Amino acid sequence: MEKMTVKTWSVGLQHVLAMYAGAVLVPLIVGGALKLTPEQLTYLISIDLLTCGVATLLQVWKNKFFGIGLPVMLGCTFTAVGPMIAIGSKHGITAIYGAIIVSGIIVVLISSIFSKLVKFFPPVVTGSVVTIIGLTLIPVAFNDMAGGQRSADFGNLKNLVLAFGVLAIIILLNKFTTGFIKTISILLGIIIGTIVAAFMGMVHFSEVGDAKWIHGITPFYFGAPTFDLTSIITMTLVAIVSLIESTGVYLALGDITNKKVSEEDLGKGYRAEGLASVIGGIFNSFPYTAYSQNVGLVQLTGVKTKNVIYAAGTILVILGFIPKIAAITTLIPTAVLGGASLAMFGMVVSYGIKMLGKVDFNQQGNLLILACSIGMGLGVTVVPNIFMEFPENIRILFQSGIVAGGITAIILNILFNIIPSSRAKTAQIEEKTVA
Repeated sequence: MEKMTVKTWSVGLQHVLAMYAGAVLVPLIVGGALKLTPEQLTYLISIDLLTCGVATLLQVWKNKFFGIGLPVMLGCTFTAVGPMIAIGSKHGITAIYGAIIVSGIIVVLISSIFSKLVKFFPPVVTGSVVTIIGLTLIPVAFNDMAGGQRSADFGNLKNLVLAFGVLAIIILLNKFTTGFIKTISILLGIIIGTIVAAFMGMVHFSEVGDAKWIHGITPFYFGAPTFDLTSIITMTLVAIVSLIESTGVYLALGDITNKKVSEEDLGKGYRAEGLASVIGGIFNSFPYTAYSQNVGLVQLTGVKTKNVIYAAGTILVILGFIPKIAAITTLIPTAVLGGASLAMFGMVVSYGIKMLGKVDFNQQGNLLILACSIGMGLGVTVVPNIFMEFPENIRILFQSGIVAGGITAIILNILFNIIPSSRAKTAQIEEKTVA
C-alpha cells in the first residue's frame, strides 16, 4: 500500500461526509420506529458507522476469497428500512438480526452463481441503471437543500441560500483551482457552508456535548438472534435487490477506473457484501450495499486510488468507537449536505449518459430499453405508492426506483438483445439453406 498522505486522508473524509447522512439516517428511522431508548439509539448509530467502515475495508481489500478492489464505499441499504421495521414490529428486534445473518450467509453461498449474470449487463443496461441511480437521488438532494423532508423550516430562504451557496463554492473551486484544492472541493464546500451556517445560528453544539468519548462494541447487543422463516425470506429478497443495485455501481466504477470487472470480480464483491451483512447482524447493525453517491465523488474529484477508500473506511471505524467525534459531523446542516449532494448526484447522471454513449441507438430496441427503464425508475420515485396493493414480498422489488428501473432494463435487454427476433431466425434459416 502506498503512503497515506494528508491529501489521501482529506479525500477519504470527503467520501465519509458524502455518505454520512445516508448511513446515519437508517438507524435513526429504524430505531425511532422501534421505540429504542436514547442510549440504544446512540449505540445503533455508532455501531452502524463502525460496521460501515469494516464493510468498506472488506470490499476494497481484494484477495482470493472476497473484495472487488474498486474505490467503493459500503453503507446500510435503504431498501431494508421498511422490511426491518415490519419484522421488528411483528417478531421483535432479535428477528431482524437473525434474518440479516442468514441472508448474508445466503449471499455468500450464491455469489458465484449470481456473478454469472454479468452478460445481462451490457452498456445499455448499466448506463440506464447508473442514469436512473443519479436521477432518483436528485430529489433526495433537493429535499435536503430545502432543509430536509418534513422539517419545520422546509423551504426556508436561509436553507436555500446555504445550499446554493455550497453548490456555487464547489463549482467555482472546480473552475478556478487545480490540484489538491480542486480535489477536495466538496469537502471545502461543506466546511465553508457549515461555518457560514454557524454565524447564521443554524449549528447546534448540544449533541456534541452530550456524546460520550469512548463507546464499546458488544456482539448481540439487543439479545441473541431469533430466526423466523418469513423474515429470513424477506431479508434475502432485500439482499438480492441490493446486489442488483451494487452491480450497477461496480460496473460504473470499473468503467471510471478503466478496469474490466470480470465475473470473478463480481463474485468477490457479492461475497464481501454478504460477509459484511453477517458482521452487521452479529453486532446488531444492518445489511450493507455499495453506495452510489460516492461514484459521483470519484468522477468529480478524479481520484481513483483505493488508498482513499482505505482512509475513509478507517475514519468510519474510528467514528464508531468515538461518538464524540462522530457527533461533530452531525453539526453539518442538512441544507449544506443538500448543496453538495446535488453536485455529486448530478455527476452520477452525467456518467450514466457517458456510458450510454457506447450504445447503438440506431436500434429501436435500445431506445425502448432506455425509455422504459428510466420511465419506470422515475415513475416509482415520483409515485412511490403505485404498487402498494401488491403482496409485501413482491412490493420489495418495486419500492425502489433504482431496482424497478434496473429490472425493467434487464428484462427488456433480454427481450431485444438476447432472445433472437423472428427476423434474425429467418435470416439464420436462409443462411443455412444457401449453405
